[in-house]
Amino acid sequence: MWKVDLTKFHAKVQKLLHIRKKSSTFAGNLSKTMQYSVVHLNYSFTEDWQQELLEQDLCDLGFEVFDGTSAYIQSAIWESNRAAIEELIANTDGVELLEVETCPDANWNAQWEAEHEIIELPLGVRITPHCAFGAGHHETTSMMIEALLEAKEMGVFTEPRTVLDMGCGTGVLGIMAKKCGAAYVVAVDIDDKSVANTCENAATNEVELDVRLGSTPPDGSFDLILANIHRNILIEQMPTYAKTLNANGELWLSGFFAEDIAYLEQAAKAVELQVAEIRNTNEWQWLRLKR
Repeated sequence: MWKVDLTKFHAKVQKLLHIRKKSSTFAGNLSKTMQYSVVHLNYSFTEDWQQELLEQDLCDLGFEVFDGTSAYIQSAIWESNRAAIEELIANTDGVELLEVETCPDANWNAQWEAEHEIIELPLGVRITPHCAFGAGHHETTSMMIEALLEAKEMGVFTEPRTVLDMGCGTGVLGIMAKKCGAAYVVAVDIDDKSVANTCENAATNEVELDVRLGSTPPDGSFDLILANIHRNILIEQMPTYAKTLNANGELWLSGFFAEDIAYLEQAAKAVELQVAEIRNTNEWQWLRLKR
């Protein structure tokens, strides 16, 4: 029998809560207790990219955390997608499903709130992360904040600028854009609790945001679009980003790894956007795109 390392699992889920929520399979209500299953696999791949490709496919089917040969998924999603998952594994050379285990229930969001207090950020921004996404200290969020502060110093916001914060989470990026001088900011998230948290944090920081519940970019035109979301969602929504981006506007992306850049660049080129700058912090990447 395999034994689940609950300490490691807790740490993995806490890291996941920063970054993975925006995938289509991780948009649920995290205030409820969630039960997870861990799928134990045996790999015999000859190349690293083969495992990475499989894990991306598994992510598309609902898996959220990968720790060596163990893969974690919400138990309800496992039961719903079990046939498709087993078919994928059976049809993939170099991987074998060994065993499936159920982890004890845990209220991950409650644990997050108990362990994280108000976050103090530049420009006096204060964030209370009732949901665990975008508190400001994960690498992907930090790179976005640094770029916004640089744009402020360069005088970008001395002219009226419209900003879209797509997948706003706690609202930290939209709030920071407003503090930097943006004239109008729309903040969108698929999760109603994230929308509520964004409204609360906007009020705390005394800024006005147009906060909306939704899964796709709204109609309108923007000078700057910020999207710190899962790679697949970025690729899927690239045409809409291009459509809503002003002629001289910029699209900033984060929430992905170096191996994802080629796919994002291909999607961008298809809608006549080009990569103007690449940054990274540890394994996380940030892209600036323009026409």
